Amino acid sequence: MSSAIRSTKGLVTVVTGAASGLGHGTAARLINQGAKVAILDLPTSKGEEVAKQLGKNCIFTPADVTSESDVKAAFAKVKSEFGRVDGVVNCAGIAYAFKLYNFKKGKMAELDKIQRTLNVNVIGTFNVIRHGAEVMGQNPKDDMNQRGVFINTASVAAFDGQTGQSAYSASKGAIAAITLPLARDFADDGIRVMTIAPGLFDTPMLSSLPEKVIILITQNASAKSYLNNEMTCATIRSFSANRVHANAYTEKNVYEVNWMISEPCAVKTYLGQLVPNPNRIGNPEEYGALVQHILENRYLNGEVIRLDGSLRMPP
Repeated sequence: MSSAIRSTKGLVTVVTGAASGLGHGTAARLINQGAKVAILDLPTSKGEEVAKQLGKNCIFTPADVTSESDVKAAFAKVKSEFGRVDGVVNCAGIAYAFKLYNFKKGKMAELDKIQRTLNVNVIGTFNVIRHGAEVMGQNPKDDMNQRGVFINTASVAAFDGQTGQSAYSASKGAIAAITLPLARDFADDGIRVMTIAPGLFDTPMLSSLPEKVIILITQNASAKSYLNNEMTCATIRSFSANRVHANAYTEKNVYEVNWMISEPCAVKTYLGQLVPNPNRIGNPEEYGALVQHILENRYLNGEVIRLDGSLRMPP
């Protein structure tokens, strides 16, 4: 009797956005488990460098996920190099945080940035899946009549969107929403579809979060406790009061908020306080470990898994 659990060793997986962040953590994890990986990322990314670092079983396929010709060429290269595609992990994405209309500033969100967020996060995912399905569908069915799996990346923002995240939340909500219908679309063809909704992870995308930290501070008790820690405040050197509403905090608090904005490590320390258990931000390797499990466990299909340490973001 064959095993219900499939080994990752030897599987060919395309990982988008793998030059950094969750995609990089996933690619490294899969390579270490004996898989072959194709990094699909922008030509301007460090994809080539990362692929060389990961060794002979990793190649770089430069592509913009929103480009029909780029993605088609990327999958053709993977097919030529490795002969098949067993899994596709969609990690490419961007973030845009701005109120749709800011009444205090009398300013509306930029339409082109809203469109780009939806284009990259939603249309880009669709584009990769449709070209990936064409190649994956050429695989012979395995002992469980399956050919492969698509693993998409949503976000906890799909469910707990914060102030200023309407465009981003819409894009990630769409990824969560397509999971079941795509799994049903591909069921007879032996292709699974899963989605992971990560919480706060140590990735370059955290660089877009500091402005939102101020919003969180006004609502979160643990954050206020963190700000009032004398040892933490003793490390502060300077501040720029115009970055916050000074009358909402003591002078010490204002110093701390702006120090957090200028120091990425401080932002990460603060954000980690929001996660109940474990009390820290996630590591991309942990995301990669879940990807590995989804690749191996063929009974997982049509579902969204939150990977967030039970985090529920405040407004």
